[in-house]
Amino acid sequence: MTEVTFRGEVIEWRGPAPFYFVAVPDALYGEVREAARVASYGWGCVPVAAEIEGHGFTTSLIPRDGTYLVPLKNMVRAATGVALGDVVAIKLRVKD
Repeated sequence: MTEVTFRGEVIEWRGPAPFYFVAVPDALYGEVREAARVASYGWGCVPVAAEIEGHGFTTSLIPRDGTYLVPLKNMVRAATGVALGDVVAIKLRVKD
């Protein structure tokens, strides 16, 4: 997996504090899973460089319920105005 771009809805997962994510589409699951074999550092998490609306950030994809979730950092959501329920375009590149 060199780089992928996709669109997805911002969802919330409540724990002790709310966290915001975008799910990787099912069509890309196999490609991400294959990249995870090399890049994963534990618990199946996959380090990535991501970009939303020109704002780049690093994070790790989290495996959850048969897909991967892209965590959205508060600084990125604030800078882009992205909110719960918005559909955003995300560019991802798995970090070696």
